[in-house]
Amino acid sequence: MVIQRWQSVMLLISGIMMGIFSFMNLGVIQAADYTFNVGALGIFREGIATEGGEPTGISTIYLFIDSVLAMLLPLVGIFCFKNMKLQKNIIYISMLTIVTSAALLTFKASQFAGDLQAADGVNWSVFVGAPLVALIADIVAIRLINSDIKRLRAADRLR
Repeated sequence: MVIQRWQSVMLLISGIMMGIFSFMNLGVIQAADYTFNVGALGIFREGIATEGGEPTGISTIYLFIDSVLAMLLPLVGIFCFKNMKLQKNIIYISMLTIVTSAALLTFKASQFAGDLQAADGVNWSVFVGAPLVALIADIVAIRLINSDIKRLRAADRLR
C-alpha cells in the first residue's frame, strides 16, 4: 500500500510561513513624530535617534524565539513520518507556538501603539497573516495523518 505524503507538503508550508513571520517586517506604527517598524525581533524606530530622550522601541526576543520554534517544529515533524504519534504531537506543539506567537505580536504591538498614542494604531502588512496560513496547514496535516492511520489499520485488517 502506498501512503500519500501530503502532510509533509503541509508541514513544509507551515514552516515557510512561520519563517516569513519570523524574519519579515510585520507592520508599521506611525506616531506623531516617529515611525516604528514592527517585527518578531521587536518594535524599532526607523532612522537614528538624535537625542537621548527619544523613544527607540522595544525588543521582543521571546516572540522571536517562539516564532522560530514554530518554524522549526513542522520541519522536524516532516522527518518523523515513521512514528505518526510523535509527528502528531510535534504538530500540536507547533500549533500552540503559532497561536502564542500571533497573540504575543498583536498584544505587544497594540500596547506599544497605545503607549505612543498613535492615531492609526498599527498598520499591519500582509505577512501578519502567515500564522493563520501556517495554522491551517498544520490542521490539514493532522487530518491527513489521521487518514493515513485509518488506511494502515484497514490494510492490516486485510492481511
